[in-house]
Amino acid sequence: MTCCQVVAVVLLSFLHSAAAGDPIPALVPQSTLQLAKPRFLAQPVLELMTRCDEACAQQEAALVPQDFQEYLSYETVYANGTRTLTTVELSLQESGLERRWQRRRVRRKRQIYGIDGRFSISGNHFLMDYPFSATVKISTGCTGVLVSERHVLTAAHCIHDGKDYVKGAKKIKVGFLTPVQSAGNGTERLAMRWARVQRTLVPKGWIRGPNSVSMDYDYALLELRRPHQRSPMKLTVAPAAEEMAGKRIHFSGFDSDRPGELVYRFCGVEGETVHLIYQHCDARPGASGSGVYGKVWDPVQHKWERKVIGVFSGHQWLEVAGEQHHYNVAVRLTALKFAQICYWIKGDYKNCQNE
Repeated sequence: MTCCQVVAVVLLSFLHSAAAGDPIPALVPQSTLQLAKPRFLAQPVLELMTRCDEACAQQEAALVPQDFQEYLSYETVYANGTRTLTTVELSLQESGLERRWQRRRVRRKRQIYGIDGRFSISGNHFLMDYPFSATVKISTGCTGVLVSERHVLTAAHCIHDGKDYVKGAKKIKVGFLTPVQSAGNGTERLAMRWARVQRTLVPKGWIRGPNSVSMDYDYALLELRRPHQRSPMKLTVAPAAEEMAGKRIHFSGFDSDRPGELVYRFCGVEGETVHLIYQHCDARPGASGSGVYGKVWDPVQHKWERKVIGVFSGHQWLEVAGEQHHYNVAVRLTALKFAQICYWIKGDYKNCQNE
């Protein structure tokens, strides 16, 4: 067995022991407290790097419901700079979604495997086509994905460093790559059209302080002041990699080494824990916050469908069996995180039980 296979086996053992059979919970808000206004003094971090060992990878599996209630409580920052903390209570109950993932027979399509790499999406026809049209730029330098007519999912570290909100987060905006007519010659070019954000939501699992930053809760939601006109991507609880077509993930982002371009990539999943997806998709600063999606079997529509299963976070040095391995990492949308994000979007936890 190769060292890479050893890493995959170890990571999968954490996934199965911690996540199998988790029901979709009801995330019920309990109280909302007014907090002091943020200082917005933190420096933006466009490339997150963490280190982890086997103990680190499995520690979340030992958490009790009270821990999750703490981590899934969340801060909300409004456009005027005010900030609140909302505490939540979890009500675990049986969910059809988890049962559907467990019981269905996996259909496998023949896949063509090519060289892993990044591809700049050129041509307005492709850029304005789904799913590329659902990718947006965050004014702090990251990427995001449209998940409703007014909501954008991105990485928490693009907004908050674990201790304070970053400079620029107070007046954060979302950029839509849009074709416009050039003055004079009438040719078409691409320009970034910016939309204002009215509130930002970050889980307390991320706000632990810079000395205890963990990728596990590196996600945030932005609510736009006005609805956009593009097709958003659907969210789903992240299945095991074997449940996705080709065991592949895909994401598009605004990598900093290719300014003004949208960069797409895909690759195979090499390992996963209950919270993280380990892979070697090429990425550069600026891609953080990209919506990671896979082709997931929809048991209702009876077809494969692209759905967001995670958020690209950054890089991690993982120590397994005394050896160092470097991976790019995405945050998995667990049942708990899905319930939280769904509540943020819909404002009523009851509407999220049948998603």
